Amino acid sequence: TQNSDGRDHNRHAFSLWLAGGGFKKGLTYGETDEFGYKATANRVSVPSLQATIFHQLGIDHKKLTYLHEGREQTPTDATVTGGEVVPDLIDNPVYSSSAEVTA
Repeated sequence: TQNSDGRDHNRHAFSLWLAGGGFKKGLTYGETDEFGYKATANRVSVPSLQATIFHQLGIDHKKLTYLHEGREQTPTDATVTGGEVVPDLIDNPVYSSSAEVTA
């Protein structure tokens, strides 16, 4: 909540949970500072999280494109964001894909 009491979204650190889909069970991944404000270890960007989810769905995030304002774009915009599959989050690939992931 901007300009009022409460908490805003934090772009420097966030938590989430994933269930099923071939992701590792019971995994705690990454660290934040003592205040929980900023990621300090094993940071996963939103584009990398998206790339990993796409991978588990059998979709190559670099080949999936859509037309936006006359330009072919990818959901993760990997060439700009550096979004990549995070193998540490994957227990076993659900679908085979042309993208190879090694742990």
